[in-house]
Amino acid sequence: MQPEPAVSALTSPPFGQADLSNCERELIHLAGSVQPHGLLLALREPELRIVQLSANLEALAGVPAEVLLGQKLAELGGDIESQVRRQLASADLSEPAPLRCRIAVHGRATDREGCLHREPRGLLLVEIEPTASSLPTVDLPHDRLVEQLGAAVERFSNASTIGTLADSVVRCFRDLVGYDRVMVYKFDPDGHGKIIAEARDPRLESLLDHHYPASDIPQRARELYLRNRVRVLADVHYEAAPLLPQRLRGSDEDLDMSLCQLRSMSPLHLQYLKNMGVTATLVVSLVREGKLWGLIACHHYSPRNLRFAVRAAADMLAEVISTRITAIENYAHAQVAIQVRRLEQRLVEATSTEGDWRLALFRNPRTLLQPLDATGAALYHEGELLTSGEVPSTPELRALLQWIDTRSFDGLFSCSSVARENPALDSLTPTASGVLAVKLSAARPDYLVWFRKAQLLTVTWAGDPSKPVVGNDPLELSPRRSFAAWSEIVRGTALPWSTGEQALARAFGEALIDIVVQVNAVRLLIAEHQLAGIRATVAHSKEPIAIADATQHLLFVNDAFRDLTGVSSGSASLDDLAALCTQPALLRKAVDQLSQERQPWRGELSLARGSDTLPVGLRAEVVPARDGSVLGYFLILDDLRESRRTAAARQHLEQSLSRTGLRQPAGRGETQADGLMNAILANASLAAMDIADGNALPGVAPLLEELEASTERAAALYARLRGLASEG
Repeated sequence: MQPEPAVSALTSPPFGQADLSNCERELIHLAGSVQPHGLLLALREPELRIVQLSANLEALAGVPAEVLLGQKLAELGGDIESQVRRQLASADLSEPAPLRCRIAVHGRATDREGCLHREPRGLLLVEIEPTASSLPTVDLPHDRLVEQLGAAVERFSNASTIGTLADSVVRCFRDLVGYDRVMVYKFDPDGHGKIIAEARDPRLESLLDHHYPASDIPQRARELYLRNRVRVLADVHYEAAPLLPQRLRGSDEDLDMSLCQLRSMSPLHLQYLKNMGVTATLVVSLVREGKLWGLIACHHYSPRNLRFAVRAAADMLAEVISTRITAIENYAHAQVAIQVRRLEQRLVEATSTEGDWRLALFRNPRTLLQPLDATGAALYHEGELLTSGEVPSTPELRALLQWIDTRSFDGLFSCSSVARENPALDSLTPTASGVLAVKLSAARPDYLVWFRKAQLLTVTWAGDPSKPVVGNDPLELSPRRSFAAWSEIVRGTALPWSTGEQALARAFGEALIDIVVQVNAVRLLIAEHQLAGIRATVAHSKEPIAIADATQHLLFVNDAFRDLTGVSSGSASLDDLAALCTQPALLRKAVDQLSQERQPWRGELSLARGSDTLPVGLRAEVVPARDGSVLGYFLILDDLRESRRTAAARQHLEQSLSRTGLRQPAGRGETQADGLMNAILANASLAAMDIADGNALPGVAPLLEELEASTERAAALYARLRGLASEG
């Protein structure tokens, strides 16, 4: 491997040499030392020769490290070599696998537990800890552990909101591990954190609703939280045991300790905890769609360790919690879709009866304002402004929209303080400090905009975020020495738009875009003089749409329709389109029904694609003339492959859940164990139902596939838990 450029060495400080200006890039995975309550051995296969080890070997195993270095693992005595070889034959060691063994300490066989995995260079890393030590350790009997896990999974499954779920999590985790304080820490899109739930010893001051800047958890630490889901710090005042040798002979690289449970923590992080008065921690990752959603952070004010069975239990619960988070958040998105469909239906009806959907949109202000907790709204469409609620003046609105249109965003613009981002618009603060806007056209500056008035906001930070240090010594004075709550009064700012509100706004915008396409499709039939302007709108729509006249001759098809079917306007007709279907009579019958009953038709068709078929949904509408005759038709197709993929993913998930339940091995505490496994499977089934409520939404199939993988991992962790119990 070539050495990194010198600039990399400057921007990525070695472990223990970072300060607050560069801790974001500290090489924390190359710690070169371990917490002293356990041993780390680096083995070279196939002899299992010890090529690197932690210097605390003599304290924990009675053998000087220098004596064992270079020797085979069997020299430790006991059955550690046979147990390691058993794992080598049966486990995928890309992630840590559990290990139960004995080693000889001063001639006596003593129990040890731990894990082993392979690091990137191929070395086998073995970590072992005493099953009994002077360090206070959380250890629960298997039956009681299974009972608590079953009750926790049931509580999590019953949670219908993130708030109630987080409250259940902190209570269940505090009951399980007994730490003085347990918190759920949720990240926002900018990486800042907020404590959304807390269970604590009543003698401690509450940290609920406190905010922490993104810099408190450096990016490299977040990456490791994704890879190593459970991290334990037994005693913040520990003296690290260095690795011997620091680097392997002939190598200029430090050992990659990314997945090591005993890995030493950054001195900056340790000082951070000392400043808080915290002695021991347990941090469990909550992961959603492969990203770090948040953390379960447990603090204790005296030394505390966890048996590996309890760690496995915490890891398993985190998988269940992550599954429930996905289900709750996706269910909320599904409810957004329902609201949007209802709005779309009302606006389409208004277009048919009144000729203008815009008036219907603003007829009832609550319909538009209440779902987003907005105080005002404005629609700028085809050069005209319509408003509702408290809004700025027309010149101010036009200036705001002109500024928004110069910004770079992905169709949704959001800010909580317009004046802060553009001081020239300071006059908008009383009525429109907060702005949420969705763009309705790719060709014109058409927008639907919501407003919020300015209000005094109080943000409670854990210490003054603007004063992270009070001197130059990074180890004595960093990070924030005082963690007393520091409240920041924010003026000229509106309540920030939540992720859910932004999703709803985006969905509203997409619905209006769809309505605009439909209305313009009708205009193509009744207003030839507007054809040039309207054609661009319809042609660039992502929805495949076709228009036919009363003789069923295709007047117009957009690019999406042509790409999907291969049919072009001109000489083609609806009969030609029917010929592309695997059941042509179905489409012909639908058209006849439209002509006779004058009612919209909805259904599914299959288009022939060579030897394959393409499932599509069809929405067909008849357009009546003023005299009651048929003016024409328009058809909108919907590619159903994603929904079919979702159905297949759901079926595969159901089969996987069934298989997972059948292949669980019998073991000690079988009745309770079956109950826990059933609870895990029931939680997954409930999550699948919640996710399936958003069946029409894109991305549901990957969520179901992620749910399947998460459930299988939870089942594997549970099997590991039972294995630990049976071996004990």
